[in-house]
Amino acid sequence: MTKDVIALTPEMPDIRTLLAGLYAGGPDLGIRSAADGAVVQLCAPGGRSLVSIEAPILIQVPGETARLLGTDTTVPDTSVWWTEARASTAVPEAEQLAGSFAGRLATVLGGTVWPPEAATTDVIPLTTEVAATPPPDAAPPAVDVLTDKAVVVIQDRPVIAMTSWLADALRTATASDRTLQIVTPNTACLTLPTRSALGGHPNRWVVQDEKVGYYDGLSGAVLRWQDGAFAPARSKAGTTPVAEAFANNADNGDCQLILSLRTQHPADEHLVLGRTLVTAWHHLTGTPPAGWSTAEPVNLPWSTRQLTDLARNRAPDPTWLIAIGHPDRPALATLRITRTTAGVEEDIALTLGYGEAETPPLDAIEPLTEALATEHNLTTMLTSLRPARRDLTIPPHFEPSPNPIAFTLGAEAVHDIGLPHARRPPLNLTPTQLGSAARPALHYSLGDGTAPQAWTTLRQLTQHLRLGS
Repeated sequence: MTKDVIALTPEMPDIRTLLAGLYAGGPDLGIRSAADGAVVQLCAPGGRSLVSIEAPILIQVPGETARLLGTDTTVPDTSVWWTEARASTAVPEAEQLAGSFAGRLATVLGGTVWPPEAATTDVIPLTTEVAATPPPDAAPPAVDVLTDKAVVVIQDRPVIAMTSWLADALRTATASDRTLQIVTPNTACLTLPTRSALGGHPNRWVVQDEKVGYYDGLSGAVLRWQDGAFAPARSKAGTTPVAEAFANNADNGDCQLILSLRTQHPADEHLVLGRTLVTAWHHLTGTPPAGWSTAEPVNLPWSTRQLTDLARNRAPDPTWLIAIGHPDRPALATLRITRTTAGVEEDIALTLGYGEAETPPLDAIEPLTEALATEHNLTTMLTSLRPARRDLTIPPHFEPSPNPIAFTLGAEAVHDIGLPHARRPPLNLTPTQLGSAARPALHYSLGDGTAPQAWTTLRQLTQHLRLGS
């Protein structure tokens, strides 16, 4: 198991400050680099890693620290340097070493430590005999247990974000054909990017529970550690019980508006990516995105130029990004940019949160789809609504599935299917034509997000459209 400690400072820790922090264990501990130099590890004399420290990052997006660490975090809502340390609890002193490292940075630079109770500036002598203990199997710093079947990461944070640590663990699991399993207490929540990463089988969110031991935070299935991985427990009848804690769900009136859309652009030197997302954000919130990054915390101010440069430099490999909104309107998007033989595709999932007294802007959806269809090469877009938390976190209990509100086909997709076929589905649906009369896009309204039968209508519609292609 590991413990996370974060130093939040108004200035970037320089080499001398980092060295002062690394002397938290005295002169007998060793230092080595990992992850191509992006991580520094404080090691016991025998080579076992005690604390792994990631390179500091500058958070320039308002509200991002509070989003991931809690609103009671005593950090001003301004730019702050985030230096994260992970301590292995295989050695009792490691957690104190991480706290002393972070505490020394905060003391020198006038910052704070999360969690506050971890902060100290004491020298922590290593009294546990670990010199003769061989270091664990080679694995990224975020990995706590590595077996033939699973990459296990144990997290005790209130919000489990898709950090660069966790993204590294996911890549390790995928490359080695293992399952990524994140173990948390039942008080933890996932961010949407982390939820998306765990959505693919066989990855799991493993939640600790007093009554059943462990259960899957996304399905509720009771889990047991079996043959090197957490797997569903089976009753004598061969069924998997669902944890009682997962079924306890109180609707507080919050909801989320979800847009899943794809655009396809000609690949040329003048292409600027991210404009589709800006248009969607403006229509639904009145502002552009606040920031973007390749992991959480989201640290960079929004810039279509910078993200375009990143995607171009990475091509032909795909680029995955996160965008975040301003604190007064919870909004988060993931963006996957892919170079194909047909051009450049943007796959966007944008989610916005609303409280009980707030009304989602459903009347803005049709004007938005017209703008996307006429100006941004929209291929398809599905809009849906679901009861879920305004802050966009995923709790370890049941949440209803989203209900479709509308489905939109871009002009090129309508042309490929055939306009006469696409605008006359065998349903009580009359699509709205958007854009050019000669080559229109089609917008199908499916309801207001409260009717479960909208999924049946959507399935029938998509089946009809596939038959026409």
